[in-house]
Amino acid sequence: MHFLKTVQRLPIDIKTAWDFFSSPDNLKIITPEKMGFIVTSEYREEKMYPGMIITYKVHPLLGIPLNWATEITHVEDYKYFVDEQRFGPYKFWHHQHKFYEIEGGVEMVDILHYKVGFGFIGSIINTLIVKRQLEQIFSYRYNKLEEIFAKL
Repeated sequence: MHFLKTVQRLPIDIKTAWDFFSSPDNLKIITPEKMGFIVTSEYREEKMYPGMIITYKVHPLLGIPLNWATEITHVEDYKYFVDEQRFGPYKFWHHQHKFYEIEGGVEMVDILHYKVGFGFIGSIINTLIVKRQLEQIFSYRYNKLEEIFAKL
């Protein structure tokens, strides 16, 4: 099992943060263009809820398209939500999105637990490619959010 955690503070109120991050359509805005990320779900509720299935197409490596489906398993409005992969590029994916009101804005914490399949070979693939790629995606996201909402 692998682990990645990021923390970011932005000068926005909790409602603005929640409205932005709880909308699957906004994920494309904060994902590097080279990933070719597209939300393919035909039915999208305005409000996220436990049991919501979101489908995507992503091109993580060599432009090869992969289908990906996540389920929103837990939601507490304005506090956190969890997405878990149901099928896609990972053997295991559990991503917590937490939101804390702080002086002057919001602190957002992403906690990701993931596992690449293929046993020992998957561990090598993680070390050589996947871990670095996830770090780049979260770094891009961090910078894009600073650009969108300005730094705290």
